Amino acid sequence: MSNLLTKQSRVVVLTGAGISAESGLKTFRDNDGLWENHSIEEVATPEAFARNPDLVYRFYNQRRAQLTHGEVYPNEGHKALAKLEAQLGDRFLLVTQNVDNLHELAGSQRVLHMHGDLLSYRCCRSGQVVETTAAYDRHSRCDCCTPANSIRPNIVWFGEMPMHMEQISSALENADYFISIGTSGSVYPAAGFVKEANYYGAHTVELNLEPSSNHYEFSQSYYGLASDVIPQYVEQLIG
Repeated sequence: MSNLLTKQSRVVVLTGAGISAESGLKTFRDNDGLWENHSIEEVATPEAFARNPDLVYRFYNQRRAQLTHGEVYPNEGHKALAKLEAQLGDRFLLVTQNVDNLHELAGSQRVLHMHGDLLSYRCCRSGQVVETTAAYDRHSRCDCCTPANSIRPNIVWFGEMPMHMEQISSALENADYFISIGTSGSVYPAAGFVKEANYYGAHTVELNLEPSSNHYEFSQSYYGLASDVIPQYVEQLIG
């Protein structure tokens, strides 16, 4: 299985919460169905933000603090993907459903956050995105509007359209390999990427703790801890 990649190989990687779980970040799909003791309906929908903005601001401020106060760090899975990117350069694209910055901390540069990211906010009026590590709340205002407008977490909530979909679809159309890591296989549109990659002839691989809901759609599967299976598979690819 070594040296499978050629000088022309193009690789698209999709990561989900499973890769960050080993770094200490909770997922939406814990056994109790809660995320940091909150239901999705409380903190991850436009309706939740309209109903109780203070709770939503506080929730994401706490999640952001985890990243900025050194509470979590990239694991060997994140580092292995950065190593794969270093080998492939612009023939590599990492699409993540995660809103943390652990891929970037590990050294990845070609990253698309399809569900947004914690380290930024979005103007509720113009949609302009601004990077920040600071906390913000209902009294915070943007710098892009006159008069200044309210801001919201730059997170794609349930019921909203994921980001970068055209760029992702184009990459899948041209991929030689599609590797899905740490995903449940039940959240669309990401769960449909393997079908799209298969349609265009990519070799599809699942790396996960256990089989996903759509595991049968992959050509190849490896199961175990992210910090084990990702480095092992990357070494097989690059030799």
